[in-house]
Amino acid sequence: MHFLENHKFYTKFKSQLFLIFFGVFMITSFTGFAQKNYTVVIDAGHGGKDPGNLGNGYKEKIIALKVALIVGKRLAANKDINVIYTRKKDVYPTLWKRGEIANNAKADLFVSIHCDSHTSNAYGAGTFVLGLRGNKKNLEIAKRENASILLYEDNYLDKYKGFDPNSAESMIGLSLLQEENLDKSLEIASLIQNNFAVKLKRNDRKVKQDNFQVLRETIMPSVLVELGFLTNKKEGKYLNSKKGQAQMGKSIADAIVSYIDHLKLNRVVDDNDSLIFNEDIKKSEIVFKVQISSGKNKLATKSYNFKGLRDVERVKVGSFYKYYYGVSTKYTHASKSLKEAKAKGFSSAFMVAFKNGEKISVTAAKKMLLN
Repeated sequence: MHFLENHKFYTKFKSQLFLIFFGVFMITSFTGFAQKNYTVVIDAGHGGKDPGNLGNGYKEKIIALKVALIVGKRLAANKDINVIYTRKKDVYPTLWKRGEIANNAKADLFVSIHCDSHTSNAYGAGTFVLGLRGNKKNLEIAKRENASILLYEDNYLDKYKGFDPNSAESMIGLSLLQEENLDKSLEIASLIQNNFAVKLKRNDRKVKQDNFQVLRETIMPSVLVELGFLTNKKEGKYLNSKKGQAQMGKSIADAIVSYIDHLKLNRVVDDNDSLIFNEDIKKSEIVFKVQISSGKNKLATKSYNFKGLRDVERVKVGSFYKYYYGVSTKYTHASKSLKEAKAKGFSSAFMVAFKNGEKISVTAAKKMLLN
């Protein structure tokens, strides 16, 4: 039933009990109203002319594709998950094209699947999200995965706006264009990594941040999975086996389903959704903020750390710190603060809203203020 029609219907009733019951129903159940389907893009790394790493004679591009197809098949069994592949056969989409596929689909999640390599006997699975260079080892992994730009893509300087995959300066100077997606990227990465380490007992190489070009190209929560090391004989054999591929694929798919289930539980409202609000909501309970940064580093909230912005608020969430600017109960003031932050160079700054300390969507907060 359309929200406006529904609204006209229930406003005819004077019973507060009915309103309360119906409001709770709308918040906790979306079936029959604005049911959302979630789009997940699965990216099998490398492919075609780009074989990826060839540790012990195994081909990364083949293993990544087989695992990607397993993940997609499992996800497709869920009626509210729409699966899109960047490739379903042995072809090479450019890193730019992979991102374009996800962006055009307005995907809710992007997962890129790879296998690692090393000159040592290193082993274990790891999951990455986009971020500034963490350490030398992570940088080398990112450079290896990004190297296909130079080897297999024409006019890469035009496509990637001067980004040099072998330049440490490019890595260090990269801004976090996906700052607003970092929390969700970390969430899904942690779920995947936990399944690898706890359920499959794989060596845990943790969730890390680094500058993978394929993640830079996407505008939604995104992760890159390194299934393990083909250069390790035991691990390479496992990843090349049907059993290993099935287990790793299931672990990734299960994590994605858990992530989407969590999105459903915490989904309040977006521009196309309907929501009924309690008449007793007080405007003073709504607070708007501009998130300008987040990360593991604890920074003093001094203006010199934030390009001259003053009165920055630091909030710890798990092992990360979030930095907010322009805290206000008025949306117009927050909008002005957002413009100021972007003018200072925080191009990925975005507005958030809270009600009684709990994060809600900005759209919901604006509707509440109109009541």
